[in-house]
Amino acid sequence: MPFKFSRLDIPEIILIEARSFPDERGYFAETYKQSEFAAAGIQELFVQDNFSFSKRGTIRGLHYQKEPMAQGKLVMVCSGEIFDVAVDIRQGSPTFGHWVGHKLTTANGMMLYIPPGFAHGFSVLSEVAVVSYKVTKEYAAALDRGIIWNDPEIDIPWQVKVPLISPKDAALPRLREADCNFSYHAD
Repeated sequence: MPFKFSRLDIPEIILIEARSFPDERGYFAETYKQSEFAAAGIQELFVQDNFSFSKRGTIRGLHYQKEPMAQGKLVMVCSGEIFDVAVDIRQGSPTFGHWVGHKLTTANGMMLYIPPGFAHGFSVLSEVAVVSYKVTKEYAAALDRGIIWNDPEIDIPWQVKVPLISPKDAALPRLREADCNFSYHAD
């Protein structure tokens, strides 16, 4: 099996380690295989791929889309190093407002699966980072929302000294004022 799946402190968030096959030319790795992801509980169909290039200190997020266009995300680093974060924004969840994060790097080959109902963001720890992520719903501008990156109640240690924030992200509300329509449903 070329993947190792590990559930994090918020069990809906799954850390995925892709097995690589190195030789003198470099390496090869599978980054997605529907049958193995489904066996690990990731059933969604990915319908859009996104790609970003960012400089050191950039913080992107915390982003989400409201229902009915809520996105699950499979995040990987093509080049560089990021601190990738997911925040539970499901009303009634025992982990509402809690976050989990993990360093994703080119070298460690790890990916993070973030289901709908979570806000997502990352900070760039290397000189530059190229990030690719698959999503389960197409981008819908009318339902695009977010939470301010430095909400003191969430208190994420982004691991950057001088954050580079877009004007859009700098104007996002705190979680308490955020426009989200997610509810927790125990399985």
